[in-house]
Amino acid sequence: MGMVDEVIADARTRTGLTDLGPDSFHEGLDALLTGAVAAGTFNELGMAVLRDQVSGLLVIRLEVEDWYRRHPEIDEQEILPPLFGLGLPRTGSTALSFLLGEDPRFRSLLAWESGAPTPPPDPATHDTDPRIAAAAANMALIDEMAPKFKSMLPTSPTGPTECLQILALDFRSPMFGALGDNRHYEDWMAGCAMVSAYRYHERVLKLLQWRFPTRPWSLKSPAHMDTIDALLEVYPEARFVMTHRDVAQAIPSVVSLLDATSEYLRTGPLAADFAANQAAYWERSLRKTLAYRDAGHEDRFHDIGFAEMRPDPLPAMARLYEWLGTELTAEVAGRMQAWWEANPAEKQGIHDYSPEQYGIDLDELRAQFAFYNDRFATVAPTD
Repeated sequence: MGMVDEVIADARTRTGLTDLGPDSFHEGLDALLTGAVAAGTFNELGMAVLRDQVSGLLVIRLEVEDWYRRHPEIDEQEILPPLFGLGLPRTGSTALSFLLGEDPRFRSLLAWESGAPTPPPDPATHDTDPRIAAAAANMALIDEMAPKFKSMLPTSPTGPTECLQILALDFRSPMFGALGDNRHYEDWMAGCAMVSAYRYHERVLKLLQWRFPTRPWSLKSPAHMDTIDALLEVYPEARFVMTHRDVAQAIPSVVSLLDATSEYLRTGPLAADFAANQAAYWERSLRKTLAYRDAGHEDRFHDIGFAEMRPDPLPAMARLYEWLGTELTAEVAGRMQAWWEANPAEKQGIHDYSPEQYGIDLDELRAQFAFYNDRFATVAPTD
């Protein structure tokens, strides 16, 4: 029995369930595990963590399908046109998602829900669900194993998170890149069809909102830029808020983040071309999204610069709400301000790194991304 069959059998044994839904997940699962073994970059702990994560995702998928089997009316849920946050990583999109999460008129994908969407949350226990404590314990473990990570991103079990774990239920997600360098899987991802992943993403959102009044979702992930065509096939009325920052700040920062998340899971230092590989991925992603904007869809995007959010995000949020056609009430503005003041950028320490330690030449990087920096110079000025 191969590794793919083993993890599937393990998940079925753990749950007593057999139906994994559409078979679209199988190809990505095979590419992920085959690539991880072939790469030779995962240490023993790294392979164990990957296998455990894969098994957990399969368990969730089995449970999602079981809920749909028992309650087919879930599929009748309407997903209102969502707002997607995207842009380069390390551009303020996470802080923006937390600010939007302070508005109860939006439904955010919360970290604990993303990690354990079954059983579907209940309004009566949504704020006290035991899965919140489990998610907090998992975050504490990550902080212990990768202590640099908590200085890089605001995280909370009850706060918004990216869509990556939901997309990973179809095993078509850049999420796995946080565990280690798996070029086989990355190459497969670059050419795979992503619509099935977004179909399953929609399936999970329907499950999560089933017991709640319908609200528009506020979602985010920089990775949506690379798969925007598939996203729009599933969410044709989506709108986008795009955050911006000088690439000379954004790209080295995301390389440093991935270095920190995979440091304890890999056999040695990052590959010499790791930063260049990341830059190529984000260049491709930006070009795809900008091509869509230029094809007559500019009105579906609102731009916010990293510098606009500091030191006071409320003027930028007011402009966003005006574009959305939604009133930024005094109550919501007050909640946003309180979150901002309680979560300064340096709250968990200083994110200390240098481009040079990853072999990044900032002049070359800016030349590579001149198409982007020049276009958004007013909202993302170079330093």
